[in-house]
Amino acid sequence: MTLGTPGTVPVAVETPRHTSISGLLDYTSPQPLAPGTLVRVPLGKRDVPGLVWEADPGATAPPAALREVAMALSALPPLGADWRALVEFAAAYYQRGVGELALAVLPPELRKLDDTQLARRLKRLAALKPAEAGTPPPLPALSEEQAAALAALAAVPTGHPPPPVLLHGVTGSGKTEVYLRAAADALARGHQALVLVPEINLTPQLESRFAERFPGRLLVSLHSGLTPAQRLRHWLQAHLGQADLVLGTRLAVFASMPRLGLIVVDEEHDPSFKQQEGARYSARDLAVWRAHRAGMPVLLGSATPSLESWQRVQEGRYLRLGMAQRIGGGAMPRVRLVDMNLLPKPGAGAPERVLAPPLLEAIEKRIAAGEQSLLLLNRRGYAPVLHCGACAWKSGCPHCSAWRVFHKLDRTLKCHHCGFSERVPRACPECGNLDIAPIGRGTEKLQEQLATLLPQARVARLDADTTRAAGSLQQQLAEVHAGEVDVLVGTQMLAKGHDFRRVTLVAAVNADGALFSSDFRAPERLFALLMQAAGRAGRDAEQAARSEMWVQTWHPTHPLYAALRKHDYDSFAAAQLEERRAAGLPPFAHLALLRADARTAEAATGFLQEAATLIDATTAGVTVYPPVPPFVAKLADVERMQMLLESPSRKALQRTLAAWLPQLNGLRSRHKGLLRWAVDIDPLAI
Repeated sequence: MTLGTPGTVPVAVETPRHTSISGLLDYTSPQPLAPGTLVRVPLGKRDVPGLVWEADPGATAPPAALREVAMALSALPPLGADWRALVEFAAAYYQRGVGELALAVLPPELRKLDDTQLARRLKRLAALKPAEAGTPPPLPALSEEQAAALAALAAVPTGHPPPPVLLHGVTGSGKTEVYLRAAADALARGHQALVLVPEINLTPQLESRFAERFPGRLLVSLHSGLTPAQRLRHWLQAHLGQADLVLGTRLAVFASMPRLGLIVVDEEHDPSFKQQEGARYSARDLAVWRAHRAGMPVLLGSATPSLESWQRVQEGRYLRLGMAQRIGGGAMPRVRLVDMNLLPKPGAGAPERVLAPPLLEAIEKRIAAGEQSLLLLNRRGYAPVLHCGACAWKSGCPHCSAWRVFHKLDRTLKCHHCGFSERVPRACPECGNLDIAPIGRGTEKLQEQLATLLPQARVARLDADTTRAAGSLQQQLAEVHAGEVDVLVGTQMLAKGHDFRRVTLVAAVNADGALFSSDFRAPERLFALLMQAAGRAGRDAEQAARSEMWVQTWHPTHPLYAALRKHDYDSFAAAQLEERRAAGLPPFAHLALLRADARTAEAATGFLQEAATLIDATTAGVTVYPPVPPFVAKLADVERMQMLLESPSRKALQRTLAAWLPQLNGLRSRHKGLLRWAVDIDPLAI
């Protein structure tokens, strides 16, 4: 391993890439320090954490007077070359500092420990008794498609990077069993397995499946729901090679695993795999890169693959393994569209229509039969806005260009963007009118309305508001599984991965909002959400024949709904890709978004406009679009603007960014209202 010049070690410190201090800094050390060693080094007037890195072979000799490494965590085995390569690639691709990214993805508790404290922790971990080696449960019989998928995985040649595998299986086709068998094969070969899921609420149920299948194997989780101490312990167990299986959300893609031999990305299409702050990385894409470099298999699973992954299948770069049948031979839910245009309008003074009469009747039949229904409304709270009919006042957020949502349970108006909350006013704050009313509907209101429409039903709600308390999500899911709920109302949390055996009806109450969005990815997200939601119905093969997905819509002839009725992902994807090809959009083009936050919109716009003049777009092969505000232009009293860069060549875009972004810090002094700027490579939200 490279140690740099004798007595000199290059250290990656936690500074952004485009500051005056970037790259690696040289320090002296009285003893050799291997790359990957955690250290503390003096920087200015303080000591900061750092990582010893490989010396840059093209670097010039360091100056004679260097400062000395203050402390090294020698008790911790160095972070390996594969891990450092992953961080180095991610930092370069997403235009961040190596040290900034490396230290951001490590457990924060590591910063608080000296070598003696760390050594004591490692000693305690080494003394921990491994998990009890129980008897594994009998393996379920494989379907023909599962067996074929596993045979195809086994046949992928070794010795060179295998192609990424897209496991395209309909909901209920048994993708998890394929993950389990693939993990068993990796463990049998002495490797570790990493399984990524999009959200925390999916981790416990998948964790229990893996724990049951692999008694005696140490399984740890990595996600933001852990306490700092738990996160450090789990990370250390993975880094030391003690943990055989790691399950986690997007941050877990950076887990240090010296024996890693398999990566699984469940629900690979989910936008939650894209980080939205700091280094805006895609965990799915980094998983593919990490597996390719190490020559190991990566398994991407989804019933509704991302169009990027689907296009790579069409190009022959990914191997697709299809699973079109549900376990037990059950049918997919019948999709029924309710044309809201054909329903008679409520008379004057009549209450608003919540559910179409045929849908309400179908739910009542499910309740009578002892079956469950799910109602999807992707909007939490009671109502999106309060309104005064006398003066047209609305409950806007004073700090954001967004409405404050009415939450009836605690009588508050809350901004879901900045968190600002106030009690609901007794009267209109502008004209004093006592008659202020909610407009629109959220999950809280829908739950209340269903309790009135279905007085005999046990109605529950599952969204971010009802699952804040520790353990509340698990408790509510347990009640659903136990049959203590007749109708479950919720947001997109309902649609992801849950195996509700008693559910035979799923309904989307208001799905039309995304049909005509200015975001070109909105149709893809809506189709995935509805397909995934439909998949919650009929998981029990005996009930599959009568399972249904209802969609209340004002646009029943829309092509998206036509594909949904047939559960036809292939034709939907083909149509979407053709539209994107014609428009020059991803995956046929590559994007970067430069965002500017300022005290005024003029300051943000001025910065972006001047930044654009520093690019010779013709030479670079990059198109630079004029600055525009995002959907929420003002957030927490900060004005935001964004500027899009587009190129048909990923290399051309990266080359342009690498030369351009270091110049932008020099512009800050000329734009006094500018607060910060950031770049988002491969942005999901535009």
